[in-house]
Amino acid sequence: MTRRSILNEPTLVLNRSWYAIATTTVRHAIRLMFVGASRAVSATSYETHSFDTWVELTVPPDELCIRTVSMRILKPEVIVLTHYDGVPNKSLPFTRRSLFKRDRHTCQYCGTQPGAAQLTIDHVMPRSRGGRTTWTNCVLACVPCNLEKGSRTPGEARMSLGRTPEPPPWTHALEIPTGGVPESWTKFVSDKLWGSIGA
Repeated sequence: MTRRSILNEPTLVLNRSWYAIATTTVRHAIRLMFVGASRAVSATSYETHSFDTWVELTVPPDELCIRTVSMRILKPEVIVLTHYDGVPNKSLPFTRRSLFKRDRHTCQYCGTQPGAAQLTIDHVMPRSRGGRTTWTNCVLACVPCNLEKGSRTPGEARMSLGRTPEPPPWTHALEIPTGGVPESWTKFVSDKLWGSIGA
């Protein structure tokens, strides 16, 4: 893996109360550490490090790291901010991509996963009857189930939802890396959140 790709990898950001609030790049995490705005967190000991103490840590021979002309630096996977206590706004705009994430690419009526091309957005209370496009009124439905339900409610169509639709339990800022959740992150965020985002 190249130095450039490591610098662009994600780092989990905790606020001063150790609450996960966002992700950033390794490059930006190092910059925050350098100016004293954050400290790196050791996932094994929970010990925190300033930039100066972090760069002094020994890097195992097979560990991916940031290489400079004179040193090898561990990649900070988790940082904690030194001053910020806030929590960003958790509201997430309704989008097709986020709905697919929330419903795990699964028809909420029959439970099948036919592929994105065969999944549609169904309004639980049909739009023709005043139903709105919101997290609590929209679900994924395969084409056959959507056609069967038509402009009726699930009760009228005698179809049941696998679960009640609700807003996703993640924030827009907290994105999961393409390759999956780093082990070090799971200690700071609940399993429920990872299950929802990683789907």
